[in-house]
Amino acid sequence: MVLDLGRQPSWDRMPPVAEPLPDPAHLLRMWWCRACGLAQLVEDADAVEEVPGIEPQAMLDQTERSIARMGEQELLRPGATVVEFGSPHGESWLSRLVDRGLVEQIGSGPADLVIDCYGLLHEPDQEASLRARAAALAPGGTLVIQLHSFATMLRTGQWYDLRHGHFAYWSVPALDGALRRHGLGVHRAWWYPLAGGTVLITATRTPAPDAATRALIESERAEGVCDGTQVRRLQDDAASAVQLRDWLAAERAAGRLVLGYGAASRSVPLVCHAGIDADLLQAIADASPAKQGKRMPGTRIPIVSPAELVARAPDRVLLFLAGLADEVRGALPGVEDAGGRWVVLDPSPTVMELSAAS
Repeated sequence: MVLDLGRQPSWDRMPPVAEPLPDPAHLLRMWWCRACGLAQLVEDADAVEEVPGIEPQAMLDQTERSIARMGEQELLRPGATVVEFGSPHGESWLSRLVDRGLVEQIGSGPADLVIDCYGLLHEPDQEASLRARAAALAPGGTLVIQLHSFATMLRTGQWYDLRHGHFAYWSVPALDGALRRHGLGVHRAWWYPLAGGTVLITATRTPAPDAATRALIESERAEGVCDGTQVRRLQDDAASAVQLRDWLAAERAAGRLVLGYGAASRSVPLVCHAGIDADLLQAIADASPAKQGKRMPGTRIPIVSPAELVARAPDRVLLFLAGLADEVRGALPGVEDAGGRWVVLDPSPTVMELSAAS
């Protein structure tokens, strides 16, 4: 066991504001395999229907970058067949690939290109899932996987990426080893800054990783993804949640109004583990209409619209999605126009400099 966050509500069960507490809570823990290097969710919460979110522009841009990279690798041959293992978050590349001349493989036949965009993360049985992806691949075909690397969690201290329904946290070295059990191996890997560190991987039956791919794999090893002592740092990182609570208490004592932005899945373990409620954080705004009018699981904190956040003229806005700072600030200039400031966790709360437009 390398990370234990105790009993927490499921992030995807966002009750109406009027629904009373307490919410159902479940153990939220991570274990890590010394033999294969995979970090996994120990036990899941009861399944519920996920509250739909809004895909940020940064994620859409990343999709375009990933597909462009595939084109550079000559993987988008017109007439080639493609099959996609989807993600419950709804992000799909299939229509874009069909627009580029690929043909969706219908039925049980293998495909030249097999796509997995954050799909593995949501699969309870990783061996069966990798086996299915390998079986779906035609001779000479390529498996493409996009994932949020476990190395990112260690490097940035993003312990709150652990949440119910997210079963597997792969590093590139660990995934390479797992793929080889199924006759595949990492052929190319590219790092992107989305969410602190996202990796696009191609895997084939005849992998020949280039120097950049080998360097990325070794850099993740150096960051401790295969070292139990380093992996256990996540528990120490989680203890830093008290810094957020202390900061919010100090802001309240100073008479400053603090609201939040981004009722994302990763926000829930952070808020709950820090013991934050509406007395310290009066509301969290989110662009998804489906989340507005609900509350953060395990708390009385209401989820409001971005327009309501701006109208309340907060002194500070705690941004739970630091990687989207430029996008969100550009969409909500009224926060800084009214004298408010954005705050990110880096890893402790840090007030951002005013944007050039303010």
